[in-house]
Amino acid sequence: MIHLSKDPFNVIIAGVGGQGNVLASQILGEILVSQGYVITIGETYGASQRGGSVMSHLRVSQKESFSPLIPEGQADLLIALEPVEGLRTLAPYGNPKIITLLNTRPIHPIDVISGSATYPEISNVIAKIEALSFRAWTVNATEIALEMGDPIFSNMVMLGALSAINILPVGRQVFESVIRELLPSNKTEENRKAFERGEGAVKELAGLGGRKI
Repeated sequence: MIHLSKDPFNVIIAGVGGQGNVLASQILGEILVSQGYVITIGETYGASQRGGSVMSHLRVSQKESFSPLIPEGQADLLIALEPVEGLRTLAPYGNPKIITLLNTRPIHPIDVISGSATYPEISNVIAKIEALSFRAWTVNATEIALEMGDPIFSNMVMLGALSAINILPVGRQVFESVIRELLPSNKTEENRKAFERGEGAVKELAGLGGRKI
């Protein structure tokens, strides 16, 4: 078991409806439970329709359970599946030591698509996230997923990226074991490939200081 940098180690997965946020949190939780960690998961939802805010709190401990929701200012790792949702989450839960893993592809909400609102300039959003994080790893997980044929694989790409930054013990072998238990057998291979693509993308970033390629 890897020694956590603090206990509990607090993880938030933030995104919007339809990105597979809840499945990602379930898989991550099962990966850590299988290695002896005590995991408490809490979910929060914004608008119920597809595209509304979804946030999962995972509290990882080597010894005990904690309240399912992370106190404000105490997140240690943010996995942001959507840039604005990542920035929105950093405001209440961030701190000078937080590490952020960011999917850089935006998802425009209905009011932006309809023309009643505008989406912020993405470069500005990413710059703010980097400024608010101790370290930020940025990966276009959606683009990788689209290359595989379906944007839904972006959540698995992000779990693969997480494995490569060596903050939590999220190895390929235990990932494959968990998805074989949780997902239909005909989905295992595609999700494994998505994980590997995310892992590889972050390894390419390693020499660039964790910034976007």
